[in-house]
Amino acid sequence: MSEHRITPLTESGLLTALSVVLALMAVYLPFIGFLLVLLWPLPLVVLVVRHGLRWGSLAALAAGILVGLLVEPLLSLRLTVAFAPAGLLLGWAFAKGLSGVRTFMLTLLAAIVGQAAAVGLLLLVTDVNPLAMQVDILKSSFDSSLQLYEGLGMSEEALAQTRTDIEQGLTMLNYLFPLVFILMGLFYAVVAYVAGGKILKRLGHSVPQFPPFREWRLPQFFLYLFGFALVGLYWGGTREILWLYQLSLNANVLAIMAGLLQGLVLVHCLLCHYNVGLFLRIVLYVFILMNPFLAQVTAMTGLIDMLFDYRQRFAARKQK
Repeated sequence: MSEHRITPLTESGLLTALSVVLALMAVYLPFIGFLLVLLWPLPLVVLVVRHGLRWGSLAALAAGILVGLLVEPLLSLRLTVAFAPAGLLLGWAFAKGLSGVRTFMLTLLAAIVGQAAAVGLLLLVTDVNPLAMQVDILKSSFDSSLQLYEGLGMSEEALAQTRTDIEQGLTMLNYLFPLVFILMGLFYAVVAYVAGGKILKRLGHSVPQFPPFREWRLPQFFLYLFGFALVGLYWGGTREILWLYQLSLNANVLAIMAGLLQGLVLVHCLLCHYNVGLFLRIVLYVFILMNPFLAQVTAMTGLIDMLFDYRQRFAARKQK
């Protein structure tokens, strides 16, 4: 029996067409467009794994050109810059058989750089900052809500306090713009890694496994970052050095988020050790995340755990 094998050119054409269709659906479907744009580079991942980085890069270029002809050149360029590098790098890492952690970290780095480059491109071409635009939209929405509350009879003192809190929150959001790129890149990297891995498994390819949640260990870098951020916040705030204060604020929030993740891993290990049921564990995790005090305590515990590694100490004590 003769075996028919799809040539790289044929498969590249099919996957490029799929990328174009996903891009068009992301543009013209209002509700699910945001999710579809996250799936746009997945055909590139498959193509790089099956035929190499060169074919994936050519497909990304061809898809970008076609989307630019069918929709808008600037939109196509932003889409390609924002998502193609992470998709190509993810496929390359899968093809090389790198570990799950290294694959995810490379994808995360490419996703962060891609998102920042796309926003920078838009700012350069149109002189419009999309993040600042979103803050303005939020401010307008809050102003409309306050006018509604005023019409319902809310007191002037409460309105003034609420307006002050909202302005402080929006100012803080402006300061945290660099962190937004990291969170956007993290969200996309998670979606690309999980979805890309499932697709490749369906196609019969081996995919590196991520370590179990209870074995996650973040580097001590975040503990030191937290300490330096506190110093930077003090110096930047007391000496009115705005750039230092903004940089330290972003570093502080990033370190606390890393500590919260490490702390949740530690809590997970303890709950599993005492055979707590899955439903009750989920309830406790949600309760920790929803309670600011418990979340702060968990984050501080996680930061300290990066240095002392309580799980290893518990395991050693148990062996004794």
